[in-house]
Amino acid sequence: MANKPIILTVDDDPAVLGAIARDLRQRYGEHYRIIRADSAESALGTLRELKGRNEVVALFLVDQRMPQMDGIGFLQEAIPFYPGAKRALLTAYADTEAAIHAINTVAIHHYLLKPWDPPTEKLYPVLDDLLDDWQADYRPAFSGIRLIGHRWSAEAHTLKDFMARNHIPYQYLDVESNPAAPLLLEQIGMLNARLPLVIYADGEMMEAPEPLALASKVGLQTRPLQQFYDVAIVGGGPAGLAAAVYAASEGLRTVMIEREAPGGQAGTSSRIENYLGFPSGISGGELARRAVDQAKRFGVEILAPQEAQKLDVDGPYRFITLGDGVQIASHALIVAVGLEYSQLDIPGIDSLYGKGVYYGASLTEALSCKDQTVVIVGAGNSAGQAAVYLAQTSARVIILVRGDSLGAKMSHYLVERIERTPNIEVRLNSVPTEVFGRDHLETVTICHVPDSRQDVVEAAGLFVFIGARPGTDWLANHVQRDRHGFIPTGPSLIENGKPPRAWPLERAPFLLEASVPGVFVVGDARSNSVKRVASAVGEGSIAVQFVHQYLAEVR
Repeated sequence: MANKPIILTVDDDPAVLGAIARDLRQRYGEHYRIIRADSAESALGTLRELKGRNEVVALFLVDQRMPQMDGIGFLQEAIPFYPGAKRALLTAYADTEAAIHAINTVAIHHYLLKPWDPPTEKLYPVLDDLLDDWQADYRPAFSGIRLIGHRWSAEAHTLKDFMARNHIPYQYLDVESNPAAPLLLEQIGMLNARLPLVIYADGEMMEAPEPLALASKVGLQTRPLQQFYDVAIVGGGPAGLAAAVYAASEGLRTVMIEREAPGGQAGTSSRIENYLGFPSGISGGELARRAVDQAKRFGVEILAPQEAQKLDVDGPYRFITLGDGVQIASHALIVAVGLEYSQLDIPGIDSLYGKGVYYGASLTEALSCKDQTVVIVGAGNSAGQAAVYLAQTSARVIILVRGDSLGAKMSHYLVERIERTPNIEVRLNSVPTEVFGRDHLETVTICHVPDSRQDVVEAAGLFVFIGARPGTDWLANHVQRDRHGFIPTGPSLIENGKPPRAWPLERAPFLLEASVPGVFVVGDARSNSVKRVASAVGEGSIAVQFVHQYLAEVR
């Protein structure tokens, strides 16, 4: 049992302390962890450590007569750490007055006279009753990562989003709305810490860490185990995950490099309802989790968070330089980087990112907008899914659509869902022109474009889903791209019946192959791709067949 509840016994007499710890371990050691301390000061230090690890104390068994601080004094200090713990005092016959005082002062639940031999008669029956009472109200403490921060902290938002998307269990404690947060900071001696503060299960703490530091601590793989692979996949959205599963299942040494978290933009979707095989829909996070489990089962190395920064080509080898300077090589490369949401360029927005302004779904912030107004900018499926999800908790959801139709880019089933949701308001031909807030978002100014009418709306959140661009700049020195950064493949590369000028092979590029042989592009980063999850999965799967053909040529 990894996190047994604790019985803490305190006595300054080594012989007595050893005897009581022995008797406690004999009776309760299977279900409780017995910790002993030889002074009140030492015991208080232990409590701070236990609180930092989020462990639970079930019972204090404390000697009354101790130097510097007696048992009653210790219990007065200890109760705020664990107010629900049972409290028993060890006293001598001459200390009955102290025992009565303890009942009135620190509400001890029982006092025991020394010596307690035999324990089967004078110790265990009392403690059995106390521990049975404690167990009746006991709820196991959260054993994962705890994050303490401010609601309007961009750094806290980044960490919450990173952990949620990487399926890392965590508990968020807001210092403004949760009284337990400042109390915990005081108890662990971190009142002056730079927030957000991350407290790991083993008690280690990090002040405002970068996601990469957190990833290394929790065991995410950020460095490759090999220098060479048959195929490297850059991007961990549906297209990249599908390619990884098919490549590894067919015996190819496969590595997948993902900048943030597996799942890509689809991984942030609250509900995907038009994906084959899931009649009730499936969340993007759950779809990503299943795909990651499947890929790992076939032996795919998944590096996340990690970023591809540069591509070099040398004969049959494709070299990828990662964000930390490490370089890996492969024969084939599958580019599945997807799209990045474009940022709004309006007054006031830069300083409010992560403080009410979010790019993408940021579902971790949904509860913080409960019973308030939120504004969504965009008319694609991601915007529609976010609107439906946020409408479950927000009082009012306003969707701003630049064009004159919601259905131009959004699936029909989502349009119908939005029309049936009473607290969703769609404003066509409308754009945000300014945001305002002192330390967090307070208002959004909306312009109705045809008549230039302005409307200022109080809002707790602005979620932006506008024109996205592919993350392909790292390929610019070798791979042909269009003026928007998308990568043409296969037939799109053929002009006047001829492949690109630098194309070195006699055959034409394969269907999903870019202007460099052995570099394949799938999903949203490919020119003229269909921006749907099923399409991305299909392309990722098909690309592996072309990888096999290319590898046969190389070999």
